[in-house]
Amino acid sequence: MVVNLRTKRQLVSRILGVGVDRVKFDPAHLDDVADAITRDNIRSLITANVIEIKSIKGTSKGRAHFKKRQRSKRSTKHGSRKGAKGARVGKKEVYVKRIRAMRHQLHVSKGRKEITNESYWNLYKQVSGNQVRNLAHLRSLIEEVRSKK
Repeated sequence: MVVNLRTKRQLVSRILGVGVDRVKFDPAHLDDVADAITRDNIRSLITANVIEIKSIKGTSKGRAHFKKRQRSKRSTKHGSRKGAKGARVGKKEVYVKRIRAMRHQLHVSKGRKEITNESYWNLYKQVSGNQVRNLAHLRSLIEEVRSKK
């Protein structure tokens, strides 16, 4: 006798929060599944391994891992690069990175009481106004300020 277990399948999927297609009944115990009416009956069948949940079939990462390995073998040395330096890393990115580094250095110096609040803001404005070339230049300016104290 073939029993329609669609409603049982839906009930299991609602109880466990999985898709209907992932619910699998043990073919030897289909009568028990058909007799199960309440959610408690279903839960007891789940603990008895009469009702199982199939694992999710995902997309395999095998090819992606392989391609990543191949890419790491073929490092981009100078001969492989196409485009100017500014095409690979934009001017704005370089600028933002430099400014953030300098502002962080200023913040640290102020926190260590190496510079006063007034000199902090003077240097901050110089950094914003592009008068400071790089971190090394900023450190030399901070040293000048410290030596003047």
